[in-house]
Amino acid sequence: MAQKPSLPKGTRDFSPLEVARRNYIISVVKKHFLLSGFGPIETPSFENYETLMGKYGEEGDRLVFKILNSGDFLSKISPDQLAAPNASSWTPLLSEKALRYDLTVPFARYVVMHQNELTFPFKRYQIQPVWRADRPQKGRYREFYQCDADVVGSDSLFQEVELIQLYDAVFSELGLSGVRLKMNNRKVLTGIAEVIGAPELLIPFTVALDKLDKIGQDAVEQEMLLQGLTQESIERARPLFAIQGSVDRVLDELSVFLATSSIGLQGVAELRFVFDGLSAVSLNELQIDIEVTLARGLNYYTGMIFEVAAPASVGIGSIGGGGRYDDLTSIFGLSGLSGVGISFGLDRIYLAMETLGLFPQTIVSRPLVLFAHFGAPEAMACLPLVQSLRSAGVSCELYPSAAKMQKQMKYADQRSIPWVVLIGSQEMEQNTAVVKNMIDGSQVTLPWSELSSWLKVQQG
Repeated sequence: MAQKPSLPKGTRDFSPLEVARRNYIISVVKKHFLLSGFGPIETPSFENYETLMGKYGEEGDRLVFKILNSGDFLSKISPDQLAAPNASSWTPLLSEKALRYDLTVPFARYVVMHQNELTFPFKRYQIQPVWRADRPQKGRYREFYQCDADVVGSDSLFQEVELIQLYDAVFSELGLSGVRLKMNNRKVLTGIAEVIGAPELLIPFTVALDKLDKIGQDAVEQEMLLQGLTQESIERARPLFAIQGSVDRVLDELSVFLATSSIGLQGVAELRFVFDGLSAVSLNELQIDIEVTLARGLNYYTGMIFEVAAPASVGIGSIGGGGRYDDLTSIFGLSGLSGVGISFGLDRIYLAMETLGLFPQTIVSRPLVLFAHFGAPEAMACLPLVQSLRSAGVSCELYPSAAKMQKQMKYADQRSIPWVVLIGSQEMEQNTAVVKNMIDGSQVTLPWSELSSWLKVQQG
């Protein structure tokens, strides 16, 4: 007996309705990308190993899916290396390629490789799948889509204002109210590390701090101790956990806390500029907060950072994020090119909209019309009518065989097809069609010449 097939953990199949709903979200996101002047690019699903590794921090690097070399993949490893206790040292020899972890690093690689063909500032959007060897859970998958918008070649903070407006426009059109955008600045975090006396531990400090909303203050402090921070440094940082209130109040308290750090005060000034820019425009429902403990674990961020939280009633965490990266292209040999970008988490946005019942009822994955099949002559007569309807933009199909009418009607009912066209021998003689409403059972007889226009009206 054949073994029942299964899917790898963290991956999914999508039904026609699910694909239609995902495409709806993508169409809204793409619409606003284009309205904001972003153009599309695509990059390969896998990159060279060295392109990806070392760009996401130690935790991120562990989650990169490596691709095993084809052929005799052990040929490049010596017996001494095989005997070494640390098998991770073999990885670069076993895997020359890896699946992309996000869209930002491949984008940086793209910019460097195509720099002579681009006009800067260069604005691009990209909607493609990414892969992470993470532990699957609700809203977290090993294969998922990101919808990114980035600008490179400008250090203007007006770009940050525009990207936040982009978030607001998309979530507003999707009907997602109660979305909260949290802001911080990596320069603020650098300043905090200076003030608490641990500038050399900035990365482990921010990685631990970023977990505050997931594991709580006590666990974060314990992790900081394990990462080498002293108890004194942690005690100096504790006032940060209590900073709350309006944006102006948070910025004022930060200015006092960071009074001795020039880079920290620069970060505060950038936060204030972006917030002032947002105050000058009309946002729909996006709530803006400054969250001092927001760190976003990716090492390439250097300035403003963002994270978008789903409505609290959904309970799935972030549905987007991003930030500024001043040095990302320099890792590929092109320095002095600042960039900033944001990402929409398609899969989590889908979960939020599904939970809240926000998908329009008009999103369908079935045709509007089914032509019943009475036999070969009748089916032949239906073919030009099917073609005419499709040319007029009415989705339709012909049942493929002359099955019992009960079976054909059941097919239409199970697929929620609202209209069935019946053309038997009598209708062929009269050039008419009986159109049956599958919802209320009513019927109307129409000339073939009026069929297309009548159904188009029903389609709306």
